[in-house]
Amino acid sequence: MSEAKTTTNHDEIRKWVEERKGRPAVVRTKGEGGILRIDFGEPEDTFEAIGWDEFFRIFDENDLAFLHQDEAGGGGTSRFNKFVKRDRKS
Repeated sequence: MSEAKTTTNHDEIRKWVEERKGRPAVVRTKGEGGILRIDFGEPEDTFEAIGWDEFFRIFDENDLAFLHQDEAGGGGTSRFNKFVKRDRKS
């Protein structure tokens, strides 16, 4: 099984998403910004498509990192991803 990796690099995140035909999206909340998501197919009712600039503004303002997996257990391309808090130890 492929290991998950974490990154904050905008170019790396965008490349990973676009290679999997994904698009940046957000679920709007009562406050500013929203909950970031990656939309891989037919847009879900709660997902609002956003541009990369807004996506990365929300990403950075919330000190997020992108946890992702390149390959699935069977060797195919994985779309597993999750937004996590940045590790500030280093």
